[in-house]
Amino acid sequence: MQHLVSGISSAGRAVPDLDGRPFLAVRAQGPHVWDDQGRRYVDTAIGFGAAFLGHTHPAVAAAVHAAIDRGSMPAFAHALEEEAAASLARHTGALSRVIFLNSGSEAVHLACRTARAVTGRRKIAKMAAGYDGWLDEVAFGNAGSTEALMTANERPARGDTLLMRFNDPADVELLFAESDDVAAVLLEPMMANAGCLVPDPGYLEHVAAVARAHGALVIMDEVLMGFRLHPGLASQRLGVEPDLATVGKAIGSGVAVAALVGTPAAMAGFEDLRVNRAGTYNGNPLACAAVHATMAALDAVDYAALLAAGDDLRRRIEQGFAAAGRPVRTTGYGTVFTLWNGAASPRTYAQAVAAADPGFTAHLHVELRRGGVISMPGPFGRHYLSAAHDTAALAVLADAFADAATRMASGG
Repeated sequence: MQHLVSGISSAGRAVPDLDGRPFLAVRAQGPHVWDDQGRRYVDTAIGFGAAFLGHTHPAVAAAVHAAIDRGSMPAFAHALEEEAAASLARHTGALSRVIFLNSGSEAVHLACRTARAVTGRRKIAKMAAGYDGWLDEVAFGNAGSTEALMTANERPARGDTLLMRFNDPADVELLFAESDDVAAVLLEPMMANAGCLVPDPGYLEHVAAVARAHGALVIMDEVLMGFRLHPGLASQRLGVEPDLATVGKAIGSGVAVAALVGTPAAMAGFEDLRVNRAGTYNGNPLACAAVHATMAALDAVDYAALLAAGDDLRRRIEQGFAAAGRPVRTTGYGTVFTLWNGAASPRTYAQAVAAADPGFTAHLHVELRRGGVISMPGPFGRHYLSAAHDTAALAVLADAFADAATRMASGG
């Protein structure tokens, strides 16, 4: 009898069997993961982006081991909390106040609670098809839902959550014309779970400006994109200065940790007790040790070279499929991108739904796996690169994609 429901604790971990065998990871190091048969794969899921430095980064692992030896769970404040908060805040500009949590979902929940307390309003407007955690409050309108398409005349709403169309500047203006009770807009630097859809030039700045003009706060959900484009918030690199931001994944190098960061004004509600927060494991020594060590390691990453290598891989993938007579396109950035079957790159969710090809991406996953690469199999899945994906790993990826293109074109 199998006791673990469906064999996994998170639905995103499901991948198809290959030749009748499930994929079970037993070890991960750098850009690689090993299965229970001892086979090594170049990993493009990379902990869903959490292992941005690569799996089991030595400095982070050493810091976590030292924290375990000192005591993993005191009930009281410990010095590592402020050290980790200070090291994180040095990378987030005006968002200099930090609260640690354990998951991105919790961080988004606390950000929404904060915005409501600070503004005295109730509504949170999020991007249709955006993934901002699995809690009910913001799980409405996720990619794959009917509501995300926003085809009805009425704006989709559930409780205090409203939806906005991504890359539609007029829709945010209409949103505020319809409601004067919006506490915050909840934005993502890139719509990752909808297939790595990037914002049009000026779009995010426009949404932020309209929101502020109507007294609403700007929350950037950077759990996935934070620290992927540079050692800081992606939104700041893209020209947006949020009031609050949620970060996770890359800040802990695979250790479970997330944080809410904000300006002193936005976070003042915690000081005067307008906003309540708690959590047994919030800011625990292991998480804080991981954050502190990760921030130092991120400063040594050559982001320009990594992004260039990723963009070069994207070009090689497209060229390889073109040579096999099957055009594909990629969307996203050099460190995280989605592959589309066809000659057009979607920029809206409606276009992404029309372009999605589950059969193509499932077939690609299988062929890549045969070539020594593990990937996310869904049509909106992402290919991540980490700072540990060196020349050798990138060469394996390029060859595996080229071979997959040839086999798929020949019906293999």
